[in-house]
Amino acid sequence: MKAVHPAGSGDAGSAGEAVRQERAREEKKKSRRERKEVHRRLMERAIAAAGAFPMVELINEQVRNTVPRKIVKRVQAVGRKDIINDGYPYRLPMDAKDYEEQMSLLAIELVKLQAWVKEAGERIVLLFEGRDAAGKGGTIKRFTDSLNPRGARVVALPKPSETQTGQWYFQRYIEELPTRGEIVFYDRSWYNRAGVEHVMGFCSGHEYLEFMRQAPEFERMLVRSGIKLFKFWFSVSREEQLRRFLKRAKDPVKQWKLSPMDLESLARWEEYTKAKEAMLFYTDTADAPWTIVRSDDKRRARLNAMRFVLDALPYAGRDREVVGRPDGKIVGAAKDIYELGELVPPAEAKA
Repeated sequence: MKAVHPAGSGDAGSAGEAVRQERAREEKKKSRRERKEVHRRLMERAIAAAGAFPMVELINEQVRNTVPRKIVKRVQAVGRKDIINDGYPYRLPMDAKDYEEQMSLLAIELVKLQAWVKEAGERIVLLFEGRDAAGKGGTIKRFTDSLNPRGARVVALPKPSETQTGQWYFQRYIEELPTRGEIVFYDRSWYNRAGVEHVMGFCSGHEYLEFMRQAPEFERMLVRSGIKLFKFWFSVSREEQLRRFLKRAKDPVKQWKLSPMDLESLARWEEYTKAKEAMLFYTDTADAPWTIVRSDDKRRARLNAMRFVLDALPYAGRDREVVGRPDGKIVGAAKDIYELGELVPPAEAKA
């Protein structure tokens, strides 16, 4: 026998269900608002605690005492994402969606590249150098995100041990060179001696000059042994570097990136400029040339560094439409790309 429902009971049931769904939606909205409020409160507390981090006052004091006032004013006058550097070839940062779309395609190409490296037994070395906060580490991370860590290593060596200081300078870097089928990314490299060690007085004048003599020969041996060597210098403007330092000082999850040595570099911009130009003068060789990457816009810098590598290596299955060509306004030879006020006459650079 079929059940008999009272007249209108179906409509009443539907109405009751609609009310329950509406209540559920309201409770969900209320819960979301409460979570957002808790998140806001906790984040404000974390940022307030970050403001008490000693590096905040240290960097403020360094800026007051050593950075030209006009540089500080320019950083303070622009929006959070605006391009500050008048010499940068683009007025606006790269669109985030366009960047992610291109990055996803290039990631596939990097996987193809690694498969070719493994199959062909190639050895690839990529050096990432540049001023503090130039974007080296972020670029390495994007390179390696999609790669198999068994065949792609990042080398970021700490301060040398007592034993290592008694060895040949290049020795601890040689121990990290790739075997067949491997890619190695050096997050800073033997060029520490040409930069921070020289500027900060951590090596003697003799050690510095001997490095400048030996580095081209050392790299020539690497290349002639079959290693594919890429040397990237990430070039950032003084204004952009300052903005990144100030942002890091107040960011609870990025404060660890700042050290007293980083702050000292703010006061030694010109000295680091001379050191960079001397390094390029002596070590930009036909066997191992430097490639400069303009990094005021990190997105363009990352994509073009990847394109430069993918364009240079004859890996199997390369999609030429995806790889394209590196943007010559962003990446190129040392004689062609430099920041305003950075190009030092060779005689002065060698001094």
